[in-house]
Amino acid sequence: MKNRIKAFFAKEGTKSVLSSLLCIAAGIFVGWLVLLALALFSDKIPVSHAFKGLGIILAGPFASGGSKNIAFVLGDMLFEAAPLMLTGLSVAIAFKTGLFNIGAPGQYLMGAMSSVIVALAIPTTPATAFWVWLLALLVGMISGMLWGMIPGFFKAFLGVNEVIVCIMTNWIAANVVSWVFYNNKQFINAAGGKSAYTLPTTANGVSTPKLGLDKLFPGSNIDIGIFIAIAIAILIFILLNKTTLGYELKACGHNKNAAKYAGMNEKRNIVLSMALAGGLAALGASLYFLNGGAELAWNTYGKLPDTGFNGIPVALLASNNPLGVIFGSGFLRYIDKGGYNLAGFTAYNEYVSDLIIAVIIYFAGFSKLIKDLLSRRKAAKAEKADVAIKADDATQAGKEEDGK
Repeated sequence: MKNRIKAFFAKEGTKSVLSSLLCIAAGIFVGWLVLLALALFSDKIPVSHAFKGLGIILAGPFASGGSKNIAFVLGDMLFEAAPLMLTGLSVAIAFKTGLFNIGAPGQYLMGAMSSVIVALAIPTTPATAFWVWLLALLVGMISGMLWGMIPGFFKAFLGVNEVIVCIMTNWIAANVVSWVFYNNKQFINAAGGKSAYTLPTTANGVSTPKLGLDKLFPGSNIDIGIFIAIAIAILIFILLNKTTLGYELKACGHNKNAAKYAGMNEKRNIVLSMALAGGLAALGASLYFLNGGAELAWNTYGKLPDTGFNGIPVALLASNNPLGVIFGSGFLRYIDKGGYNLAGFTAYNEYVSDLIIAVIIYFAGFSKLIKDLLSRRKAAKAEKADVAIKADDATQAGKEEDGK
């Protein structure tokens, strides 16, 4: 039994889960210390609200009040988890190939722009609306793949660091999106008084199918996007762990020179990895804005989407495991919904919840460090045990020699 427990904790998956849980616990604890400090140094916030605030954050959408409010917030939480899950997968698959895809925000924007334009530009009937939605989804994903290939190409063939190219393509994408919609006013919601936003795709009869989920979570924007995102995560897990291509991608990430020596095309794998990463980030944007209840803020030249950047802590929290990304994205959205209720039920203002969430996200970055420490500790114990065994063998051999 003892050996089984040791074998369980020695597994990479177990260490990944433990490191993620430790990071979450540390983030929540430090977040509570922030709440406590604010209460101690303010006459307007009772100290008891620090404990109450922590409970509200941990309750997530279940702190929203009545059952109707809970259903509404829970539905929106699941809806918002889908794009975050896909940007997390985008960052994770790049990490697996030894690349840092900080270009997810730009890929996200390109996917959003392409899918919205296709959904609004093609006239639809009730019979064709689904096919236009599907086409918009695919076009959005392909545009993200093409945009992701740019830093992959520069990295593979020119040796340019992908982080630099990703940052450049982020801001190029932001300006491209602004320029395209500025010159195509027919997509802008001017008649609705929201000239800073595009029309919702429902204006053309296009929206992601809900399949009755809107009745289960009344008032929310939930649709089948969450199930699509989960299915994609499972497919990425299978790709990385059960296919030759996945093995090559990971081998390239561990050591691209060794992969090349083994006969693998490391340049192709780098470009392909970034293309997949770009497609995933763009797919997340497409699912979000094709919902019909979301409108794209098209003046993006001054600000990049948070969802693209938040994919980084999701991937780190999940130790780049595609299945872990499912839970990591859900957890961050869960905490986020709890934070929204902080100002309504305590004396803290609305910005404190963002601070607490930021602290938790910050600690998510230490997940890999903790996992490495757990691995080193295990290796040190194994090495110490090996030395002890060798010492015992040497002593025993010496005794046998003396006996002769």
